[in-house]
Amino acid sequence: MRGLSLLFCLCASLANAAPERYVLDAARSDVGFTYSFEGTEKAGKMPVQSAVLLIDLDNVPASQVTVTLNAGAARAGFIFATEVMKGPKVLDTSRHPVIRFQSTSFQGDLRGATVTGNLTLRGVTRQVTLNAGLYRQRGTELGDRDNLTVLLTGTINRNEFGAVGFPDYVGPDIGLRVLARITRQAP
Repeated sequence: MRGLSLLFCLCASLANAAPERYVLDAARSDVGFTYSFEGTEKAGKMPVQSAVLLIDLDNVPASQVTVTLNAGAARAGFIFATEVMKGPKVLDTSRHPVIRFQSTSFQGDLRGATVTGNLTLRGVTRQVTLNAGLYRQRGTELGDRDNLTVLLTGTINRNEFGAVGFPDYVGPDIGLRVLARITRQAP
């Protein structure tokens, strides 16, 4: 009987487990994107303005993420492309200074997952799905869940968000690569 009550307590505590809050280390994180400019792949960066990360490592589908990017501070690799990208025909950062992603579901586990969510760019919201990987940070102990690296990758079509400017020079597909260093927030 004693073993049964111990099992019940263990199951009850697991059932009550909830996602834990992680904090983004923006200085050690990188939000990158790629695009085709006249047939040549170019790369750019965009800083994170804010992030709310609720991660459940034992039940990945219970996780939730909201990330806001500072589109006005984005860099497209060279000054001409940066100014055009921020202009009214592409990101229109004077009217839409941020890009926001809010997760709606996670699928998979720690070995490999996808995250689906609503991406708002130029005031247009579309559902996107990104591949997700979760790793221990270099130099941490095996089993360390306090310091993690998240890698998100995927592709979006800029035309679906109304960022249709300069189609003769820039292709429609934008590759995303987000490398985020996160630390579990102390209780």
